Parts: sequence; structure tokens; C-alpha cells
Amino acid sequence: MADEPKEKQPSPVPAGDKPASSPAAIPPPKPAAAAPTGVTPPRPAVPVPPKPPVQLQTPLNNELVGRIRAKFGPVLVEAIEDRKQAILTVECGKLAEVAQYLRDEEKFDLLSDLTAVDWPKREKRLDVVLNLYSFAKNERLRVKARAADGEQVPSVAGVWPTANWLEREAFDMFGIVFTGHPNLTRILLPDEWQGYPLRKDYDIIEQDTSWVKDNLGIESGQ
Repeated sequence: MADEPKEKQPSPVPAGDKPASSPAAIPPPKPAAAAPTGVTPPRPAVPVPPKPPVQLQTPLNNELVGRIRAKFGPVLVEAIEDRKQAILTVECGKLAEVAQYLRDEEKFDLLSDLTAVDWPKREKRLDVVLNLYSFAKNERLRVKARAADGEQVPSVAGVWPTANWLEREAFDMFGIVFTGHPNLTRILLPDEWQGYPLRKDYDIIEQDTSWVKDNLGIESGQ
């Protein structure tokens, strides 16, 4: 039987020689070029300072304010502009007089809203807020009057009839008493309800537990 061919053995590598695939055969990377002498490296960017806060409220001294000051003097407590909205603060006791003037002389013939804001830490904690509109001039005006807790506010229902229900809502929710109102009674809550839900110190969780128990037969309104 013929002998099987033997596998060819690799030729021995002479001493001192290395295979071409050896890592030592890869040339080392060239060193990075040095920066030219005398060239200053760029400075880091200077951080941009934050923009100052936008001042929303600025003093207002236009022609309307001038006419009101000329007629009512210190009754006009403050006149500012807030985001293009003219806002006048007047003495609480003179609110109806100023309202009459604004309707008849300045042509603010629409009372679009009447509401209130409670500031419990302030001495005069309640702001009565009137939002007015003039069809003739296409202008809006906000009038505010500050009242202490229990201080009576003159009704403007005789100036703008829509104030009738709006003042009843402010009475119901904030407890503001409007003198001269034709029917100052609650409009949303029962007459026997205790407390005023839109005041900041009103406990909305407890509500009027006695009324809820007596009228609904349950221990809590929640």
C-alpha cells in the first residue's frame, strides 16, 4: 500500500526575523505637531450674565389719571400699569363716587366683572376688584378698593346694574358687605352656611360640618 503524503511543515523562521503581521511591524504614531511659538491660546468664553427680571408694574400717569387726580385728589391711592393693564386703587369709602364719574365722564359703561382677593396677612385684607370697559374708547380699566375685615364697601349696583349679582357673589364667597345693595343675600350657598369659602383661612376640608350633618345627614361634606 502506497504511503500517504505527509503534511507540509512550515519553514522555520530564521533567528532574528519576525513575521510581517507582528505588532512590532506597525510604525509608531507620529507625535502631535507642537503649537507655533508666540501664539496665545484662545480664552474660554465669558458666561453671559442672566437677564434682569422684567418689571411688570410701573407707575401710570396718563391723561385719565391726571383727570381723576384733579377731581378726587388723594382719593386716588395708586395708579400703575401692569402688562399694559391700567390699574387704579381708590379709597374704599369713595368707590361709588369714582365709579359714577368713570361711567358718566370717562365712558366706562360696562362692568365686565366684580370680584375680590383675600390677603389675610395685610391690615386691609380684602381687595374689591372692578374690571371696566369703554365701548366708546375701546379701553379697559381695573379699579381696586382695599377693605378691612368687616369694613363696609359702597355698592356700585346703582351705577352698573350687573353689579347686583356680582356683589352678592363677593358677599357669599368673601363676606364683603356692600352698603346700599338692594338685596345683599347669599347667591350660591345656603343662608345658614357658616364661613366664606374664598377666604384664604377657610378650611375647605371641614366645610360647615354642622350644616352638612343637619341637612345631608352625614358627618362630613368630603
